[in-house]
Amino acid sequence: MEKKKTYREEFKNKLQSKTSFTYGAFNQGELVGIITLYQEKLIKLQHRAHIGAMYVHPSKRGLGIGKALMEEAIKKAKSIEGLEQVYLAVVSTNESAKKMYSLLGFEVFGTEKKGLKLEKNIYFDVDFMILYL
Repeated sequence: MEKKKTYREEFKNKLQSKTSFTYGAFNQGELVGIITLYQEKLIKLQHRAHIGAMYVHPSKRGLGIGKALMEEAIKKAKSIEGLEQVYLAVVSTNESAKKMYSLLGFEVFGTEKKGLKLEKNIYFDVDFMILYL
């Protein structure tokens, strides 16, 4: 019988993956921002990667931390042989994030209506963006 992995073990495995790269921003030893770039594993999709887990603590937003994290992820993406595209998803009303992503070269290619559901009847549309490397 296989032992069930703990959340900590699963997270450790993700951080040690050869197709997933996580970066953190720290302020006086405290994690204030995080981003993960992960490459598709299927052979026919390995030319694609995704940005996930992009987050900056609300008290640190507007200081360039998100942009620095994105630039590091893009730099890494450009260093991966065969990688051609980077995707991300963002809430359609998050204009500050969308502006930053656009300035870094991402463009919207589609929108999913009610793509995010927070509570019983609270939905948000999600924009999908792509950066061609």
